[in-house]
Amino acid sequence: MGIIGPGRAGTALGRALTGAGHQVVAANAVSDASVRRVQENFRMARLAEPAEVLEESDLVLLTVPDDNLPGLVRGLAETDAPLAGRMLVHASGRHGVRVLDAAVRNGALPLALHPVMTFAGREDDLDRIKGTCFGVTAPDSLRAVAEVLVIEMGGEPVFIPEESRPLYHAALTLAADHLIALVAEASALLEKAGQPEGVPPGRLLRPLLAAALDNATRLGDLALTGPAARGDADSITSDVAALVDASPGAARAYLALARLSAGRALAAGQLRPADAERLLDILGDA
Repeated sequence: MGIIGPGRAGTALGRALTGAGHQVVAANAVSDASVRRVQENFRMARLAEPAEVLEESDLVLLTVPDDNLPGLVRGLAETDAPLAGRMLVHASGRHGVRVLDAAVRNGALPLALHPVMTFAGREDDLDRIKGTCFGVTAPDSLRAVAEVLVIEMGGEPVFIPEESRPLYHAALTLAADHLIALVAEASALLEKAGQPEGVPPGRLLRPLLAAALDNATRLGDLALTGPAARGDADSITSDVAALVDASPGAARAYLALARLSAGRALAAGQLRPADAERLLDILGDA
């Protein structure tokens, strides 16, 4: 096995496959951090150019950023890198297997295995993979291989059609990546508000967020709560006024999410039309 782009995700997946009996023999690393990851996690692997990684490997993880993946694949194909018979596996959520077409024309075997997980580059990244769903896109002839690889890593394969990958990725980004930004912003605002001395923002937020996430994943729209879902227009007006002074960016995000919450609560029958009309008027004016 080889790795091109041993970032946090590539390292976690490489470690998971190593634990299943595969061996990382070569890696292409550009940054100092990536070089350290290879040296610390794959001691038998040698640092090499991409073509050399392909030459030495049966399976290659292409774990570069999403925007860099098409260019990497084109470059490998155009430089006559040894692609024939090699299994190319990328972990991009956005892309299916068509992004690998240039390599496939040269004989490569394409797989898209996207772990529905965020990695922090810590020791426990490997544990996070266990039980995690993987968004899998593969040709029919390779579906069984994809399934085996995911199961070997301790994950659960979920097959995503090629044409559905963009919306699949957008949904996950909306849920997870923006959640991190929201929590970080909320933590900063709590600090600015002077939360109880000696109590970090995470101590205040963690129980609330854990309960909200559990309710949302179990109950869907029935878990909606807060002033937007209740139609508390005066509370929203007060919140927005406070946020405009403290963080205009947070105020804009609050308004956008309040509109989304109110719309879903109205559609679910939790918000009365009369309350929704007044609420949406205020949100529109804001």
